[in-house]
Amino acid sequence: MRHRLQFAGKKLLRMILLLLGVSLAAFLLMNASPLDPLQTNIGQAALGSMSQEQIEVLEAYWGKNTPPAERYLQWLGSALRGDFGDSLLYRRPVLQIIGERLGGSLWLMVSAWILSGVLGFLLGAAAGWTRGKWPDRLIRGYCLLISSTPVFWLAILLLLVFAVWLGILPIGLSVPIGADAASVTLADRLAHAILPALTLSVTGVANIALHTREKMIDVLESDYVLFARARGESKSSILLRHGLRNMALPAITLQFGSISEIIGGSVIAEQVFSYPGLGQAAVSAGLGSDMPLLLGITVVTAALVFGGNFIADLLYGVIDPRIRRRAAHK
Repeated sequence: MRHRLQFAGKKLLRMILLLLGVSLAAFLLMNASPLDPLQTNIGQAALGSMSQEQIEVLEAYWGKNTPPAERYLQWLGSALRGDFGDSLLYRRPVLQIIGERLGGSLWLMVSAWILSGVLGFLLGAAAGWTRGKWPDRLIRGYCLLISSTPVFWLAILLLLVFAVWLGILPIGLSVPIGADAASVTLADRLAHAILPALTLSVTGVANIALHTREKMIDVLESDYVLFARARGESKSSILLRHGLRNMALPAITLQFGSISEIIGGSVIAEQVFSYPGLGQAAVSAGLGSDMPLLLGITVVTAALVFGGNFIADLLYGVIDPRIRRRAAHK
């Protein structure tokens, strides 16, 4: 119990330092952006018709006259108290906007994350088990093709095939166009999320499958598998008792490590499909110089990635008793 508390304390300290570094990096990049928030959000023509007093009010609203260090320290002090400020674009609390957008993106990313993990693990195990045969060559070819395909290109291709040519899936958004919120059903939301989720899951399969294949090959070439074959164990027993169990830890590491890839891919997928999620809000905040909203989204997504890796560390001891015993003796 003591070791677990120490482990959790160290992880919590690392998370705090990580979130601090991520927020500072995002602030510096945003501050170095060449975009002028006034010209971007108001327009040069509108600025030309305003008085100097009106322009000064707008500059104060967007923080142009406040030193960068002061702006960041003000935001950090409020964030430590649980207040991420108000969005400059939406004029609403940042946490409220993130909660609304995250609700639309979270189940989309979770479904793609689970689907890519399961398919990647099964395809990698099948490729390693049939090394050198046609299933192995077919799976490797698919993985190499997908891993070299940009996410936006795949999203556009799926959109053209299933929404434009075949017309069996919606062309975009998260609900039917012009539909009242009360009339939108769960089936409508699922239909609009199929293409974005499919895009994210397809692109996430390749990395997990290729690494799982290599691990399966290493397991099959190990001494304990050779001994198991010598004593007459069946192929199914070797696969279940030795292959899948020894591939579990690397698969968990890759699966939870892919959370960052899923979040990054969702930004592009949501733009292509006009899906109103957290990724689209991040793009709008970046282009609109909405510093509080962008920093809030950055911190929340970084916390999600760190939380996924923390869960993976906890699962190691559950799956492999050797890790749990080593941890107990430290």
